[in-house]
Amino acid sequence: LSATSSTPVPVPKPLLPSPPPTEATWQLDELLADLGHTQSKLAAAGKGAGVPTESLLDNMLDSLTRDLQELGITAAPAGVCAACRKPIAGKVLTALGKTWHPEHFTCAGCGKELDKGPFFEQGGRAFCEEDYHQAFSPRCAYCAGPIREVSASRPGHPPPPAAPSAQLFLQKVLTALEQTWHPEHFFCAHCGKVFGDEGFMERNGKPYCHQDFLAMFAPKCQGCERPVLDNYLSALDGVWHTECFVCTECLSAFTSGSFFELEGRPYCELHFHQRQGTICHSCGLPVSGRCITAMGRRYHPEHFICTYCLGRLHKGTVREHGDKMYCQACYDKLFV
Repeated sequence: LSATSSTPVPVPKPLLPSPPPTEATWQLDELLADLGHTQSKLAAAGKGAGVPTESLLDNMLDSLTRDLQELGITAAPAGVCAACRKPIAGKVLTALGKTWHPEHFTCAGCGKELDKGPFFEQGGRAFCEEDYHQAFSPRCAYCAGPIREVSASRPGHPPPPAAPSAQLFLQKVLTALEQTWHPEHFFCAHCGKVFGDEGFMERNGKPYCHQDFLAMFAPKCQGCERPVLDNYLSALDGVWHTECFVCTECLSAFTSGSFFELEGRPYCELHFHQRQGTICHSCGLPVSGRCITAMGRRYHPEHFICTYCLGRLHKGTVREHGDKMYCQACYDKLFV
């Protein structure tokens, strides 16, 4: 999209053979200019009312011009108006490579006169600033309003500031997600914060700040529930920070590379068996093989012995006293 902003300026009158300027000549030029202006205004009004004013004014101008020529005064037109195709007597405006009556150089959209301010050109036609932007400028994906300045930018980053202009109020444009935005309207879809130098992250066509994106969409560590970004491992149907994958009870790392699972949580061997109630009552170590259960306790077979003689005990011959177990012979010797 190409757009230029221009200000029509009067051009010097053509140099034509004519007598030295006098006060009368100057007054005549003003009269011709006023008459031409009146002609244009009345012609425009006459179109709606059906009043044949053009031929009357044309005749007046022609008669005045002939009278001046008889007096030796030449009133040469300054050009032909590109709008009404009539000669321009008096003030002339040059724009778009053509000459115009000042009152005929108007916006192609709203008809506003453009002789005293800037204008935009599109397809050989002149537009006021507002109509040009409404018709041709890119639209903000958030507010749908026109964006009044187009400049290159990296996705997620505002463009550099535009040079100041004394004539036009210019806005910046930001291009991201294959759309254009006012920079102040390109913000996080969750928290509404405008993106800074950190840029943004995209999900389902919407922009998010890094903090909200990670909180909403990044996988969470099963240990600390914070987002997992790197250095992670997969276990127990989830992902973990490596430093978070430890025994749930003692928080020690699994140096051997193996662990025990209970209700979806990892445990070392000792605390797994403690939770399961499979610790030898005698040595305090896990029972992972053959197990003897007596008096509601569990024992390694080799640790199921008489407290007094240390002989192996056998079910059916065990006697208990003071939370300790004895063989029948030792029990009788000590307590009977």
